[in-house]
Amino acid sequence: MNPSTNEELLDLIKKATAGDKPSLETVMLSVQDLVFNLSLRMLGTFPDAEDASQDILLKVMTHLSSFRGESSFSTWVFRIAVNHLKDYKKHMFAQFPLSFEFYGDDIQNAKTEDVPDMTQNVEKAILAEELKLSCTNVMLQCLDTESRCIFILGTMFQVDSRIAGDILGITPEAYRQRLSRVRKKMADFLTEYCGEYGKGKCRCTDRVNYAIQSHRIHPTQLYFQTAAPAQVTLDVKKAMEEIDDLSQEFSFCKTFQPPENLKRFIEEFLNGPSFSVVGNN
Repeated sequence: MNPSTNEELLDLIKKATAGDKPSLETVMLSVQDLVFNLSLRMLGTFPDAEDASQDILLKVMTHLSSFRGESSFSTWVFRIAVNHLKDYKKHMFAQFPLSFEFYGDDIQNAKTEDVPDMTQNVEKAILAEELKLSCTNVMLQCLDTESRCIFILGTMFQVDSRIAGDILGITPEAYRQRLSRVRKKMADFLTEYCGEYGKGKCRCTDRVNYAIQSHRIHPTQLYFQTAAPAQVTLDVKKAMEEIDDLSQEFSFCKTFQPPENLKRFIEEFLNGPSFSVVGNN
């Protein structure tokens, strides 16, 4: 259960750094959804997000004693996660970077009709929905790392511009301006190419087999549809930026439960020798 008040959270953190395992577990479980969903949007795939989330949660646990309460705990975790993810090079899209130009050309010119049926008897509508959810993440990979982070903080997490600016080391005004530009870039791409929400030719149903052939989705590994929805909550005031039509229509605000492996990772840390470092850093 998540701590219901800031005072309760601070008390749990104090107990955790004093060596209380149940308190540390409660603290970490309260932010694992945030960490995983930020990682998923920044990196694009469930396996990469899980790996990066483990790294981030380990940093949070081993540096917990350095939290002084000068900002909200979620802001402190965001800062650790963002700094880690901005320099993360082990994910698939770091090795095979995308751009809007490349993605747009692929939509316009890919020979999707030449690909044989690869659905393995999975209903095409189900695979099309998986592709639509996956496509959100792929489009984000067309942005540079900083712009991607700005878009995710502002559109998905609705972080107040003062807090987001502080996390990214820029002024709130600069953050709002850059968020507006990035939103427009995403909206322009959707309008031009996406047939689901814009005037483009791209239809998820028509690209299912091509997406399977390209290893974008797999009929037996429907990550997005098998992951239970999560409610990511932040202890910040209502963001200045309202949720726009782009966010609502294209599932940018949809969040997912982390894989069970992530919870087991926390449990293994608590029961292993590394737990002793929590109060010593």
